[in-house]
Amino acid sequence: MAGRPRDERTRATILRRAADIASKDGLEGLTIGRLAADLGVSKSGLFGYFGSKEELQLATLRTASAVYLDEVVQPALATASGLRRLWRLCDAWLNYSERRVFPGGCFFFTVAAEFDARPGPVREAVAAASLDWTRLVTRTIEDARQLGDLAETTDADQLAYELIALLEMANGTSLLHDDPAAYRRARIAILARLRAAATAPLSFDVER
Repeated sequence: MAGRPRDERTRATILRRAADIASKDGLEGLTIGRLAADLGVSKSGLFGYFGSKEELQLATLRTASAVYLDEVVQPALATASGLRRLWRLCDAWLNYSERRVFPGGCFFFTVAAEFDARPGPVREAVAAASLDWTRLVTRTIEDARQLGDLAETTDADQLAYELIALLEMANGTSLLHDDPAAYRRARIAILARLRAAATAPLSFDVER
């Protein structure tokens, strides 16, 4: 946009910090003043990068999406299609939450709860990101079914729902109860669900 600063490295630093804050306090917790204080810059200088709070929120969502792609999606896509890719997708998600890539756990878990009943562009962006994730998990399951790794009767939509629920439960439990064992329990539960649907014994197991 005309008149805006064009230092993309500084903008990226601002948005990465914004994503960290939002993962704990939500997108409504983002303010120019807080970011300026955290980053040691002036409010006026920071304000020049974003024309409104909504613009800041949407840009923060895009930054978080890029991190999510690098941490969760790309490692899974680097694995051959089939049941092993499905497991890698789930394990990468748990690893991303467990390692606190964002200090508040899964960024999207936090902002989805914050905006699920609020109309507007930010809710639409959050919903679109959630739908993209669900579709990826569902498609990965369907690919495994078509390759013969999962039973022909496997309901991809239902299995995706169950796996995502287990992932999110691990994230929420680990945060609320400060319970890192939630991740191992989730991995065990996911593997049990995959074994029940698999056409052959799994060649991988819980490593953590």
